[in-house]
Amino acid sequence: MTEEDESAPSVAIVGGGAVGVTAAHDLAARGADVTLFERGELAAESSGRAAGVLYDAYAEDVDAAVGARALARFRAFDRSLPGFSFTSCPYVIAVREGDPDADAVPAMVERMREHGREVSLVAPDALGKRFPALRTDDLAVAAVAEGAGWTDPPSYVRALGERAAREGVAMETETAVGLGPRTDAGREVRVRDAGSDGNPGAETRAFDAVVVAAGAHTRSLLADAGVSVPVVPYRVQALVARAAYDGPMVYDATADAYLRPHPDGLLAGDGTEPVPADPDGYRREADDWFREDVAAVLDERLARDGRTEQIDLDADVPRAWAGLCTATPDGDPLVGPVDASGEADPTLFVAAGWQGHGFMRAPAIGETVAEGVLASLAGVAFDDRDSPWIGAFDPARFDGDEEFEIAEGMSLSERTDDT
Repeated sequence: MTEEDESAPSVAIVGGGAVGVTAAHDLAARGADVTLFERGELAAESSGRAAGVLYDAYAEDVDAAVGARALARFRAFDRSLPGFSFTSCPYVIAVREGDPDADAVPAMVERMREHGREVSLVAPDALGKRFPALRTDDLAVAAVAEGAGWTDPPSYVRALGERAAREGVAMETETAVGLGPRTDAGREVRVRDAGSDGNPGAETRAFDAVVVAAGAHTRSLLADAGVSVPVVPYRVQALVARAAYDGPMVYDATADAYLRPHPDGLLAGDGTEPVPADPDGYRREADDWFREDVAAVLDERLARDGRTEQIDLDADVPRAWAGLCTATPDGDPLVGPVDASGEADPTLFVAAGWQGHGFMRAPAIGETVAEGVLASLAGVAFDDRDSPWIGAFDPARFDGDEEFEIAEGMSLSERTDDT
């Protein structure tokens, strides 16, 4: 090891999903000595069950900037990361007749355009002519975002994880950990055997910084270190249907459902349950009510020769599953330092609370985490003008013990909120 290597900051990433793997990769690329801990395999949890819908069609300026950066990196990885591909595909926001949210769509589109997003209002009949695979005669208004696409989420995590390992990241999968206190040696990570009874193992390691990007397990992990965060997991569902489909990605805002092309036909979902879920004991199979509801939406939205073709749940749906998303009180994530109040020179960081948008933001958020951690270790304050951290995502905006109702992450109201 060279003298330069010995001076490199040591950083532990807890969580082997899209955000954690991206942060580990980007930290290593910036010279950090990185260890990633994942209690299972990479992409074993929420990232492995994500929909892979990717867009930058946001009305709020911070979200639009993060989405644009994420898409730019997805496209760059498509050209440079073996095992990963990005498929460009327009993204349609559709609102049905009688939906009061229809009146808000023109202003929403105008704000997206002000942020440089390639989005336009489209009359329903014109939408149907452009995309014959869709039925549009029941729509009041629609918008089309051109700069969107889709991918297979596990392929991103695994491909970037392999690159990170080649660049020196120690990938410790099947390794459960707990967090310990801050000591003179650094922030403690207590290594446990995956599947153990929860008691700390014999090995304790110290790092200059620890990043918790563990999705639904974030809250319990940080509690080990005496930190409380208002991050609550909730259950969502998706399915793959065998149905010939060559149209765009669609978010049916009235039905709160989405669909996209898939190699086996199409992928569709939402199925949000706005109640807290147990990250270790939630039902991973899709519910019958969800399968029936989504099949009905597909029957209403997909056109075949001027008629609607029904989906046979028994014959046409080979896969249906549930995963977990995480909610926060205001719908924005927590990204940044979470050391005890008033503690200088932070060593503990969090990246969680995506409201269903975590995978699509991962390339941008992972980059922010990498740059932010290194800046913090170098003494740059969170609110310094040169800080890479995103002020709107500051974990310190909450006390950590807030009670709140879980809001569906893809709702049109979230997109048009002026806050």
